[in-house]
Amino acid sequence: MDGDVDVIVVGAGPTGLLLAGELALGGVGVTVLERLAEPDQTIKAGSINVASAEILDRRGLLPAAERVQRRLLEATGRFAAGGTTRTTRGLLTGINQVTRRFPVLGHFAGLMFRPGLIDQDDPVLAAHTAVAGGVGVPQHDLEVLLAEHCLRLGVEIRRGVEVRGVRTTAGEGVIVETGEGELTAGWVVAADGGRSVIRKQLDIPFDGTEPQMVGYQAIADFDDASGLGRGWTWTPRGVYAHGPIPGRILVARFGPQPADRDAPVSLDELQAVVREVTGVPVTLTGLHGRATRWSDNARLARSYRLGRVLLAGDAAHVHSPFSAQGLNLGFGDAVNLGWKLAATITGRAPAGLLDTYESERQPIAAWVLNWTRAQVALLRGDEHTAQLRNVLGDELYAVPGVLNRMVALSSGIEQRYDVAEDAAAPVGTLAGDIELGAGGRIADHAHDGRFVLVDRSPDGRFGGAVRHLGGRITAVLDPAGDGPSVLMRPDGVIVWVGDDAARLGAAVERWVQSSTEALVFSSGPGVAG
Repeated sequence: MDGDVDVIVVGAGPTGLLLAGELALGGVGVTVLERLAEPDQTIKAGSINVASAEILDRRGLLPAAERVQRRLLEATGRFAAGGTTRTTRGLLTGINQVTRRFPVLGHFAGLMFRPGLIDQDDPVLAAHTAVAGGVGVPQHDLEVLLAEHCLRLGVEIRRGVEVRGVRTTAGEGVIVETGEGELTAGWVVAADGGRSVIRKQLDIPFDGTEPQMVGYQAIADFDDASGLGRGWTWTPRGVYAHGPIPGRILVARFGPQPADRDAPVSLDELQAVVREVTGVPVTLTGLHGRATRWSDNARLARSYRLGRVLLAGDAAHVHSPFSAQGLNLGFGDAVNLGWKLAATITGRAPAGLLDTYESERQPIAAWVLNWTRAQVALLRGDEHTAQLRNVLGDELYAVPGVLNRMVALSSGIEQRYDVAEDAAAPVGTLAGDIELGAGGRIADHAHDGRFVLVDRSPDGRFGGAVRHLGGRITAVLDPAGDGPSVLMRPDGVIVWVGDDAARLGAAVERWVQSSTEALVFSSGPGVAG
């Protein structure tokens, strides 16, 4: 393996594949190295949140996600044909409301979010409804979708390549050591999971808390599963969830970790823990793919970068997998890092741009770790914890606004960055469904990974001022649109809103262009998107 490439991404999970696509859109050469010879069929995350679905939307991948969700609904409908629990009904209803409604999908510590308690007129939720048909995407299907996206963009994906370490070159670059030889890159991004070989080799501290539980997840064949509850069920020995995908079983027990965490999960081991936690003498007759073993080990990398090597996804943070928070957190890392690293490599980045990857994403990760720790605390099967769940699920969920807040936090739409001095929302927040007066939405103009300026001035002055930055900013003239003008970063974050030309100039200088050349504002058309 010889030759040079701008960036090597280690790991072809959702984070690595999305990042590779973002880098390719930014005009840099990318090679993805993946240890597994074939895409992993193991059952992992069962869906994505709204913020992640909006990432797919901005890259033109939402229709593919919607097709996956329709297939999922058919499968869950077959599973529920014999009678549905409140949990299963909530899931089906939540992802089936796809017309101008916020998708109420997910749970907090097994307490399912109930669509009937959601105020759909809440302006926070109402601004993020366009992707409701594309949140029910299991991780395997997501990886297939993203791999196809990468191949269309010219990304090279090499499977069956084990990365053993990295070292710096005498010049400006990194050598990646693999079982097949060495490959040189200008930059390396480690998206190689929670046990990242690269993070460990670089000796980046991984601070956090020790696990309290061990969990298993699989799609299995049962001789007779009629004794199992559907949805989330607590027992004195732990908690389990059966369905909604046919054969899917998730089981977690509190207590000591297995002696060998890396050993494959056998059918006998899975059967034993299912019987222990559920109290039902089920017999497992087979597995579809591999069963997974996990814990609530919660850790955060002290630094996301060492020289020309960066961390993303689980390589930078780990925690319990409830509600697919790890996948969604990694997705946010990828879309935040991709355009910044590409701008740095191509010489377009303003000073300090790449440093904002860590300063923006690390606090989000710390929050998610605490969010998952709180869920673990509520999962215990003792009577005291059961009553605490009752207070949350039966009393607090029913208070107007409480469940809306929980759903908004879980969906990722409440993320906010410090992108400008003395800025008030929506600056620093995710754009959501900004509709255009002539039809369509802002996401329709973001497929190529550029900044998008929606210019609603009567004379097109803002679009005209950024005309010379057409390779980096798509300006959309929308004088008939409802609302102020908006500048959105490639990752969907709003960095300017309103009619203050000086603030627009400051936003462009901080996020877009490497020079301090002032924008020139005059009437006249900009660059029509």
